[in-house]
Parts: sequence; structure tokens; C-alpha cells
Amino acid sequence: MPIMIPAKDKRRADSKAANAAAGALQRTRRIQRAAALLKQASDPTRLQVISMLSRGERHVGSMCEELTQNQPALGHHLALLRHGGIITPRRRGKNQFYHLTGAGVRLSQVVKRVFG
Repeated sequence: MPIMIPAKDKRRADSKAANAAAGALQRTRRIQRAAALLKQASDPTRLQVISMLSRGERHVGSMCEELTQNQPALGHHLALLRHGGIITPRRRGKNQFYHLTGAGVRLSQVVKRVFG
């Protein structure tokens, strides 16, 4: 003879299962986002850009000089960081300036903790 579970207890169990599934989905999404951020930053030039911008907004020309890279090469790295949500541009006239987003700031803090 099957055991009967009261409807109230069944709803409570279903609710707990749904909450657990939602929590697991949120953790998976956070892990996927973290992996994507780390992949975006997995280049020495991009790590240098993140480090530079952690000290404040920078003009593209000054970053090119400091990194000894031409503008098209640096532009490629900046585009990847921009599309990854790590940096964001600000235009003033013909000049382009970049700064870290909230995610970029958190990533730069992790980089500093790991590499000093």
C-alpha cells in the first residue's frame, strides 16, 4: 500500500526543490560569467590594460605609449575587454578614454591579490 504524503508537505518539498534548483542555476551562471571574464583577461597585454585602468581612466594614446603597441593592436585588445564588459569608453572630442566597469574593478582586485 503506497504511503500518502499530505498535500501541505508535498508543496513544501516542491518549494524546497525549486529553490535548490534556482540556487544551482544562479551558481552556474556566476561561474560561467567568471570563466568568461577570466578568458577575456587571459592575455598579458589585456592584464596590463586592466592594471593601468585600475589606477584611473586613461587615453588610448598614453596606453599605446606605455605598452609600446600601435593603436590597431591595442584597439583589438580594448575591443575584447569592452565586449566582455570589463572596460567602457568615454569620448571627448576626437579623444577616446577608457575606464574599468564594476566587473573590471573586481577583476583588477583579484589580479592584484594574485600577482601583487
